[in-house]
Amino acid sequence: MTFLFDPVLTAADAALRTLFARPHATRSLPAPARAPGELSEAERREAGALMRVNHVGEVCAQALYTAQAAVARDPALRAHFIEASHEETDHLAWTRQRLDDLGARPSLLNPVWYAGAFGLGLVAGRLGDPWSLGFVAETERQVEAHLDSHLDRLPLADSASRAVVEQMKVDEARHAAQAVDAGAAELPAPAKALMRMASRVMTTLAHRI
Repeated sequence: MTFLFDPVLTAADAALRTLFARPHATRSLPAPARAPGELSEAERREAGALMRVNHVGEVCAQALYTAQAAVARDPALRAHFIEASHEETDHLAWTRQRLDDLGARPSLLNPVWYAGAFGLGLVAGRLGDPWSLGFVAETERQVEAHLDSHLDRLPLADSASRAVVEQMKVDEARHAAQAVDAGAAELPAPAKALMRMASRVMTTLAHRI
């Protein structure tokens, strides 16, 4: 009976930690190559909105990896998802720190984003490990492209946020490559398109709410 409840308790603990506890990074906040400059109020608001979107992405990453680990068939793959989740916790902590520094708040819809991403992770995991890995690979590719667009939009003076986004981009690319190396199946084009549509909805709402 304890064995049956373990995944449930682990998932509940992960949700509570992600949504209500202060995340702690195992790596230091990425240092900018140059000292941050002065931001106008408009630049500060825009940087805060962009980092809120990035923070939402990390909330979703925690949900996805937790769900996929819970239903992974291969113990080695389960360990891989757990390890990836730990690395994504760094991103969660870094983006939260930047929100605080910029005087911005996390998305009020974080519980909704978490629940939706957790459900998607369960569905992907139930389809089998190759498809679950394929979902990870495509998600990370789309996140990498999304982060790249934020580097174009973040104020040049906000070198601190840019350093965080640049390191996150490197990490997400590595996660995608690891998923492919582990045997990820290529998702069909309609699935990729649906993922992009869902991402646009999330980013649009998180930018404001």
